[in-house]
Amino acid sequence: MYLSKEAKQELFEKYGSGKNDTGSTEGQIALFTKRIAHISKHLKGNQKDFNSERALVSLVGKRRRLLDYLMKKDIMRYREIVKDLGLRK
Repeated sequence: MYLSKEAKQELFEKYGSGKNDTGSTEGQIALFTKRIAHISKHLKGNQKDFNSERALVSLVGKRRRLLDYLMKKDIMRYREIVKDLGLRK
């Protein structure tokens, strides 16, 4: 796997409320962002990998839905996570 268990825990610790808090919205958004970057890098060298392309589109949609939820729930947390991850919106 491209992301080890320790790397995931570090990611959740940085963006969630703890290393075992895998269900937090911010942690999930950060994980999806990491996976999107990994798949995008893969697709640059493998343009005809349509299964990975479909997975990428699915992940982007999931991340968008989580960001929309977070924006409705708490706008300050939304702005903070977008700024930290360097997302456009």
